[in-house]
Amino acid sequence: MRRSQPSLTLEVAPTPEAGRAADTVRYGVTASRKVGGAVQRNRAKRRLREAARKVLPLSALPGNDYVLVARQETLKRPFDALLADLARALEAAHARQRQQASGDGG
Repeated sequence: MRRSQPSLTLEVAPTPEAGRAADTVRYGVTASRKVGGAVQRNRAKRRLREAARKVLPLSALPGNDYVLVARQETLKRPFDALLADLARALEAAHARQRQQASGDGG
């Protein structure tokens, strides 16, 4: 499932059984050429990795894999706003997962 915010797109999928560990949360970071040249893409990925380091331990659910996709706004957004965007995306994705698990959303 995918959730977009101004500075990032978050993709969440259940961890495959083969990759599952007890309380491990896996995540990845990516940036396409739409973000900019190599320097801008690397900077965007560093910002997303740092945001993930701060937010995922508090909000991520074990049993899920997370992919953070950089957007052009990733480079311009103040870091506090970037953290808030990631937290909102996680909250929305987890709410959607709970809704699907209860059989309300399809």
